[in-house]
Amino acid sequence: MADPAQDAVGMPQLDFSTFPNQIFWLLVAMVALYLILSRVALPQIAAVLADRRGTITADIAAAEEAKQKAVAAEEAYHKALAEARAEAGRIVDQARAEMQRELDAQLARAEAEIAAQAAESEARIREIRTSAMGMVSEIARDTAKEVLGVFDVKADAKTVTAAVDAQLKREDAA
Repeated sequence: MADPAQDAVGMPQLDFSTFPNQIFWLLVAMVALYLILSRVALPQIAAVLADRRGTITADIAAAEEAKQKAVAAEEAYHKALAEARAEAGRIVDQARAEMQRELDAQLARAEAEIAAQAAESEARIREIRTSAMGMVSEIARDTAKEVLGVFDVKADAKTVTAAVDAQLKREDAA
């Protein structure tokens, strides 16, 4: 059976008589834990951290390089866009100038045709006016002879012609 004095002690960790022994084993365990951590675990953790740091640094460098390439590509894009716009402007200006030259040439041809037609029309109008004046003169002589004949006035053809021609000249002058 168990000794009642031993049963009354309670928890063995709180027994002051075993404290030096417990402190010794605590120190042995701490030293062992320190050696295991410092020799095995901590170097592996440090290696992982160094790997991560290296990967992060490499990724940052790659990102910076990619950013610089993107900036360069953007600048090249903007330069190419500006050149394309300038070229488009030159093409538009050339097309506009060519169209203006063609338009000027067509206008010149049209003006020449209009001038030729106007000269031709004026010539025809002069011919028509001349022939009409000849007819008017003839009709006026005939009418004057008839009118004089109705009034039983005798007039020779020279007198009637001279009177009609004089009257027509006064009409043309007015």
